[in-house]
Amino acid sequence: MYEKPLPIVDPESAPYWMALKENRLILKHCRDCGRHHFYPRALCPHCHSDALEWRDARGTGSIYSFTIARRPAGPAFKADAPYVVAVVDLDEGARMMTNIVTDDVESVRIGQRVAVHFEAVTGEITLPKFRPA
Repeated sequence: MYEKPLPIVDPESAPYWMALKENRLILKHCRDCGRHHFYPRALCPHCHSDALEWRDARGTGSIYSFTIARRPAGPAFKADAPYVVAVVDLDEGARMMTNIVTDDVESVRIGQRVAVHFEAVTGEITLPKFRPA
């Protein structure tokens, strides 16, 4: 049984979570300004247009920022410590907060290339995490 907090799937984000179950990463793309964004929402955060569509993402990017959590964020994360929490610049231009999956947390660096890793945590939820590329 998975004991960590799970995301809340709402109608706006449901296609995102369904794609993750299929091991696909999708992002919202604005047809007016041409930019991708993350997290899923009804309006483009760049130009406020509602002319949005889902597009497949490559699932690659680079680490923009990160921290090594040596003390867990609650008892459910104790077995994971130390772990890396990062902001990844996806190649499509959106930024995403995630975990970097690695056996060597000390090797993680800003600018390091990463690729998506899909972690099915329940029958309904798959989380996008990243591994060094």
